[in-house]
Amino acid sequence: MADGVLAGLRVADFSRVLAGPYATMMLADFGADVVKIESPAGDDTRAWRPPVDDAGESTYFASVNRNKRSVVCDLRTEGGLADARRLASTADVVVENFRPGVMEAFGLDEASLRADNPGLVYCSITGFGREAGAALPGYDLLVQAVGGLMSITGAPEGEPSKVGVALVDILTGQNALAGILLALRSRDETGRGSRVDVDLLGSLLAALSNQASSTLATGRAPARLGNAHPSIAPYELFHARDRALVVAVGTDRQFAAFAEVVGLPALAADDRFATNEARVGERAALRALLEPALATRPAADWVDALARARVPAGLVNSVAEAFAFAEELGLAPVVETRDPATGRTNRQPATPIRLDTAPAAHRTPPPLLGADEPHWRDEQPPVATTPESAIDDKDRP
Repeated sequence: MADGVLAGLRVADFSRVLAGPYATMMLADFGADVVKIESPAGDDTRAWRPPVDDAGESTYFASVNRNKRSVVCDLRTEGGLADARRLASTADVVVENFRPGVMEAFGLDEASLRADNPGLVYCSITGFGREAGAALPGYDLLVQAVGGLMSITGAPEGEPSKVGVALVDILTGQNALAGILLALRSRDETGRGSRVDVDLLGSLLAALSNQASSTLATGRAPARLGNAHPSIAPYELFHARDRALVVAVGTDRQFAAFAEVVGLPALAADDRFATNEARVGERAALRALLEPALATRPAADWVDALARARVPAGLVNSVAEAFAFAEELGLAPVVETRDPATGRTNRQPATPIRLDTAPAAHRTPPPLLGADEPHWRDEQPPVATTPESAIDDKDRP
């Protein structure tokens, strides 16, 4: 059995793709026994390739499924459905991200399971909630579009752009994780489980933060500013002699130090630039003065000089360079897991949450489909067989 602050907790994971699996992986990292319940075809992302790892497995699937066990349950069959209900009946937490109504059709909904398991925490992840948006497909790109994120991402003169990773799914997974932990804390007090509902659109709208607050307060929609900031300047990307860097000036003191380093100290006393509010209003004029100065030296030289002056700045790294940078800082950003039975290894980003008393454990690589099928039945008592239920293939986990 796993060690960790969540050791002894069982999670029946019916979720697939990204948001749900991300949340359950975080639970598994801290000791929960996560049983991933898959259809005979497996999680959709098992087929999302290339790229693949050294063992030929999808790196997309691997990114959110370490530390889990995999059990195949064909919910279209009486036996598969009985197995799924049996697993859910022994779980502390159930996580699912089917379209609303699908789990009810299987008899795996909250009400059905809670009748025999009153302490169950039931987490449901949807794209657009369970009301008027229940039938809408929950794809990250779609939510970035309709949720406003694309409207504020990209160059001012260019087209709206998505973020370079499925950020809304990850945000929703983090919200699901938080909701599950809150529900478990409530269960500690009351002895009863809770329902946790999170949706992609709500997660994105909440994460829009200052941009959402501005829109709600003023009634004006923010515009795309490329790499600039609507309320701070200079807080954007610049080009040095050899490559790009970002400068994130957040205070007037930092601006004065920045101006000194780049050889333009008079800017800090110029009424157009002396305060942040003035600099935001004169953003274009300020940039026109800074760009030629920054183009005279390599980016790394500027980053070093600005660091000595306590001005936030950094190179625009590739993903590989970003991991190398984190390694230099002692953050131990990469972990390698090994399956003792097969010898398979897998390298992944480390869990970003650090607990000194109960640290995360990166124990096993993402499971092969059905890898734990021979073992799990011996670990729990039998339950009554559930009648067969039919549903379209597209609704299988």
